[in-house]
Amino acid sequence: MRETPSAIACNPCRDSEDERIVVLGIGNVLWADEGFGVRCVEALQAGWDFAPHVQLIDGGTQGLYLIPQVTAARRLLILDAVDYGLAPGTLKLVENDQVPRFLGAKKMSLHQTGFQEVLMLAELTGRYPEEVLLIGCQPEQLEDYGGSLRPCVKAALESALTIAVERLAAWGAAPRRREAPVGSDEAVTAPVLSLAAYESGRPSADSACRIGDERFLVS
Repeated sequence: MRETPSAIACNPCRDSEDERIVVLGIGNVLWADEGFGVRCVEALQAGWDFAPHVQLIDGGTQGLYLIPQVTAARRLLILDAVDYGLAPGTLKLVENDQVPRFLGAKKMSLHQTGFQEVLMLAELTGRYPEEVLLIGCQPEQLEDYGGSLRPCVKAALESALTIAVERLAAWGAAPRRREAPVGSDEAVTAPVLSLAAYESGRPSADSACRIGDERFLVS
């Protein structure tokens, strides 16, 4: 089972190309707390509007395919589940040239390998963003196929959004509370994978394997 293609929410950048801010949530929502970054971007879009030069991206597990978005950014904010070796639900902020080291120090999945390479390639080509902030959350559970965020990680989401909005405001993203719901055609996360739909549609443990797709597991 694969995630549906990720979406990008972007207003026309007009004359602000050189000021572009990219907010990127990465991870796999199919593996419980691994979806933290994607859920953050989804919630950020649901609650806030931003200036035209701000992009919100559900990066999913796209890895190297995110190079154009990263190299086009002057400022990059990353939201992700990161194994820092801390208590589950703990947030840790890492900035600028330290970010690739933390994403590569203790990989939880292949998506982190791919995204670490994206940052390194951006640096090698001289197109690394001027400012980078990683808001990482220590996961509690990853080995739960089709599972959602654990309570402590879900609780950390609001704190992560507060930090993100404060930093985006300082960067000139002009955040303002959203007045109208996000249309399905502009949502960063496909409606079928939105948090509410995903959680409500999960089958019982008796009818669905929790450790992977049982069609491909060797007995």
